[in-house]
Amino acid sequence: MRLPSWLSQHLAALRAVLVFTVLLGLLYPLALVAAGRLPGLDGRADGSLLTVDGRTVGSSLIGQSFTDADGNPIPRYFQSRPSAAGDGYDPTATAAGNLGPESVVDTLSADPAGSTSSLLTQVCARSKAIGELDGVDGRRPYCTPDGVGAVLAVFRADGLTGRITRVVSVNQAAPATPFVTTWQGVPVEAAQPGHDYVAEGGIVTPVRGDAPARPAVPADAVTAGGSGLDPHISPAYARIQVARVARERGADPAAVRRLVAEHTTGRALGFMGEPGVNVLELNLALDEAFPAR
Repeated sequence: MRLPSWLSQHLAALRAVLVFTVLLGLLYPLALVAAGRLPGLDGRADGSLLTVDGRTVGSSLIGQSFTDADGNPIPRYFQSRPSAAGDGYDPTATAAGNLGPESVVDTLSADPAGSTSSLLTQVCARSKAIGELDGVDGRRPYCTPDGVGAVLAVFRADGLTGRITRVVSVNQAAPATPFVTTWQGVPVEAAQPGHDYVAEGGIVTPVRGDAPARPAVPADAVTAGGSGLDPHISPAYARIQVARVARERGADPAAVRRLVAEHTTGRALGFMGEPGVNVLELNLALDEAFPAR
């Protein structure tokens, strides 16, 4: 007996659902799981976890901070790049800081909890701190000596033109001393918390200063990556940390440099990306070769 067309169509659809459920819902996932169990791939399929004495210490694919309970860098370890993921390297809150090159003016409030730092000030503060930690020149263009963005709000008599009537160092709150005393003959004031000098008509004017064109502290040391989970730093950032790590561990700097070289990966396929140093793997190798005193 010939089935009605509507019933035949429903049965064909049901057969297609069953076939594709078996193929794509069962066989395909099982094939991928089986491939992930092959020797050489099983570790990656499990998240590239690293263990020490049977204890999982992290993943070679996800960065982590090497700081104490107060957030201060532990001197005997190489430091990772900054992270904007949650409180730092949080895989459940991976995200960028959403700040761009025009973020140069801080929000200053009488309540510290209401203050926010611009990207420029974050970069300046990090560069200054790294310079002090690693004994290198932490100066950067457009940064003040105290580690904030060197930015002025310049007020003119006719808005955008005319004589200068007032100048404010917008990222230095009173009673701080402005990084320059005068600007084109006009005394520079420190900012008063709660004021929006840009909304009041000030022209944002970054000041380059006398910092070297190529800062000693590399860019990846002072900026967070897009994911906030970067496990690598640049070889340049690793190099400026060698002397500190060697001193803290009582090791020969040449031996520490060799470890850095061993944990440096090149460009993918020889031309994509940049060389990188896996910080967690390097620090684990350091603990094995030069246990902390």
